[in-house]
Amino acid sequence: MEKSKEEIKFKGYKKFLLVVLIILLMLLSFGGGIYLTTKNEIAKQLATEKAVYVGKLLGKYQEAKNGTLSQDIDFNLFWDTWDALQSQYVDYEEISDKKLFYGALKGMVSSLEDPYTVFMDPKIAKDFSDDLAGTFEGIGAEIGIKNNILTIIAPLPDMPAEKAGLMAGDKVLSIDDVSTQGMSIDEAVNRIRGPKQTEVVLSISRVGLDEIKQIPITRGKIIVSSIRTELRDDNIFVIKILNFNNDTELAFNSAVREVLDKNPDGIILDLRNNPGGYLDTAIEVASEWVEEGVVVTEKYSEEREIEHLARGRARLKDFSTVVLVNEGSASASEIVSGALQDNNLAKLVGKKTFGKGSVQALTYLDDGSSIKITIAKWLTPSGRSINDEGIDVDYSVEYTLEDYNDSLDPQLEAAVGVLQGNPPEILIEDASSTKEVIN
Repeated sequence: MEKSKEEIKFKGYKKFLLVVLIILLMLLSFGGGIYLTTKNEIAKQLATEKAVYVGKLLGKYQEAKNGTLSQDIDFNLFWDTWDALQSQYVDYEEISDKKLFYGALKGMVSSLEDPYTVFMDPKIAKDFSDDLAGTFEGIGAEIGIKNNILTIIAPLPDMPAEKAGLMAGDKVLSIDDVSTQGMSIDEAVNRIRGPKQTEVVLSISRVGLDEIKQIPITRGKIIVSSIRTELRDDNIFVIKILNFNNDTELAFNSAVREVLDKNPDGIILDLRNNPGGYLDTAIEVASEWVEEGVVVTEKYSEEREIEHLARGRARLKDFSTVVLVNEGSASASEIVSGALQDNNLAKLVGKKTFGKGSVQALTYLDDGSSIKITIAKWLTPSGRSINDEGIDVDYSVEYTLEDYNDSLDPQLEAAVGVLQGNPPEILIEDASSTKEVIN
């Protein structure tokens, strides 16, 4: 389809304005740059050449000096690509300016090839913020895949799922008439979550029921505590931390007071599948065992490091402690695990941690979107790098799908054994890849 004269004129006018804008920006920025870096070869060229090649690559065959730019970028390519997509893409009705714009920003950030430096559009940024706050809108139930069937692990107390009659062990066969066969956890969560005061219908089967039951649930605002505690019959106190979120510090302080009040024979700190959260919160938690010294070091470069010291409380330092970790324990979980292990304050049981030992700064943008940018890496008190390496456990214990389906937890039982003086006899690999027996 040929473009009208008005369209061609408008496009030409747009490009003319873009060229003028780039010239003005270059005059302002390079004017300051020439004054500040008179030895820069590009600056000299721009200062002496009469013609400025706007949108062309300058210094194409020069090497960058001291981290400075060696090339100018042709931003016309951006607009040419934008126009080509809008005029030629087969499903053009699905294109929106916002989608293209946010896609371009995501692509720019992802070009760094750092999985933890990400651009989040306003919706994803809000979801991320809600997760850190421990609040979202949905039904309030923990779900999982058991024996290849979507299953309710536990409805949260006083939340819509429990009030509607959903029970632990219910098999979810469909969500709003969409079969859950082969459905991933993420897809199921996305279908079940939704704005408060809206309804979702779960079709469930349950032991004792002769037929499938339809349970309509009105979604509400869900508040999830990041801390769960239990005093077992064997007088061992279990503290499970789901995330290091906004509520963790206050809830963990309550858990510590409960420990001091009940005086158990030992503590199991369960950090399995804990993806992390706030650095400050991790330091507060570790400081309930670590009395003094470094909890974690932030390494920005070879020349710059920041040591984060214990806060001096250490109310739990005299309790025998085991930390449960696995491949899903990351970030702040690894900080706490590494600090307690390096200070000989706890044994680690489970599987080697994820290895997410980098620091992200969250930058909020004007439209509600945000960018997480990696700014540093974490080291344990002994100087071990967490990033990509993870934290090795003292006792390696498997937790298989069969264990899960049979409601068994061999890692938890191994942790109990360590506290009771009956540690498992398990082969593990040390740093030199030789194997030894832990008795």
